[in-house]
Amino acid sequence: MNFLRFMEYNVAGRAIRETKRLLIYGACLAWERPDLVEEYAHGRVALAVCLEETHVNMFVAKLAGVLARVPLEELVVLSVDGSLHCVQLHMGVEEALKLTGAKLDVKHLVFEGGKVVEVSPKAVKTARYLSKVDRLLSSLSSLR
Repeated sequence: MNFLRFMEYNVAGRAIRETKRLLIYGACLAWERPDLVEEYAHGRVALAVCLEETHVNMFVAKLAGVLARVPLEELVVLSVDGSLHCVQLHMGVEEALKLTGAKLDVKHLVFEGGKVVEVSPKAVKTARYLSKVDRLLSSLSSLR
């Protein structure tokens, strides 16, 4: 499989325009779990991003450029769970959607404990607010 980098790819590249289905994944998965990338790339344009190298604002601006130019049908985000940098991929996608007003099917997937887990957009949005997360955790502990 050929690993393409999102930040080097044209925002309205032919493959994106024709497929209208995009997989954005944490670049480390290309080396750590190429089988996962290949599985989720099926039928999608798969583009790697490393937010250790690229500032999240640059990623959001570029993704907003894609969303403004191509009427995507689906966007899948795949990352390692618990990664300080990869979590920003998910938050960045939600930010780009908010900026552009784009309406499409978005799936947030994280690799944890040997399996891929789907995470709701609401969980991604909530994770930005530590005070909300803290209140949720406090309310859970009071139930026990």
